[in-house]
Amino acid sequence: MRDQLKFRFICLLLLLVFTCGTGFQELYAQGAKKNSVRLKLNYFKVMDEEVYFDIRATSRIEKSNVNVSNIELTIYNEVDDEKIELGTATTNMNGECKFVVNDFNTIKSDSLNTYNISVAFKGNDQFKKAKKSISYKNANIEAKIITKDSVNYIMARLKDAHKDSLIANTSLTVQVKRLFQPLFIGEEFNVTDESGEILVAVEDGIPGVDGKLTIEVVLSDSEIYGTVIAPVIAPIGKVIVDESTFDQRKMWSSRDKTPIFLLIFPNIIIFGMLFIIVYLSFNLIKISKS
Repeated sequence: MRDQLKFRFICLLLLLVFTCGTGFQELYAQGAKKNSVRLKLNYFKVMDEEVYFDIRATSRIEKSNVNVSNIELTIYNEVDDEKIELGTATTNMNGECKFVVNDFNTIKSDSLNTYNISVAFKGNDQFKKAKKSISYKNANIEAKIITKDSVNYIMARLKDAHKDSLIANTSLTVQVKRLFQPLFIGEEFNVTDESGEILVAVEDGIPGVDGKLTIEVVLSDSEIYGTVIAPVIAPIGKVIVDESTFDQRKMWSSRDKTPIFLLIFPNIIIFGMLFIIVYLSFNLIKISKS
């Protein structure tokens, strides 16, 4: 009887200690200081391809700016007093994520033909909730290659998509797309004229695989229209042959392009070792039975 009372007392004591410990942990978690999250939201439109939002989350922790990874962000389209959820995105190890709009018509504009987009973070145990909003209007860039007096030019026209009106006195960038960094051509600032147009000469001798150049006309980070990119593929470059061996079975290729000898010899060694182990084990069993 006395042993039973001691056992019950010990159980109650352990339960009390566990409950108090859990309560202290909850109080500590509630009282722990949460860090603020800074969100950056940018709008991109690639003509005839895609519309997307680039999002980045950072925080200042112990006097250092760090990327906030693996947090879920919700993207909204705000129209007057209505908030329409477009979807969610999760930041990667660099605190970045890309939210692609599959159908641009799903985003609604207000009475002033302005699109209002916001991204929100609901917060967690480590970070406070945060929100960032941007507003932009819809713009289009029409670009093409023309030839005058044996000189190739890129001609582009900037238009407001809602008003179908030309946008003058706006700087556009013309560049040749490259793997790491684009090659800029023309003036540093190519300002549209009264017709919303620019005309930039494309110099000869720019190398391109099979002579094809991907020329981009870019309205970069406009406060009104965001970033709009119009790519033009033109066979006006200097013909070069793609000598890259990345798609071949080389040591520096992707995993699915592993050289054949690296697939054969390591497997021969592995199966050989397994055969030796099995053979020795079998002989040990025979010796133990004899």
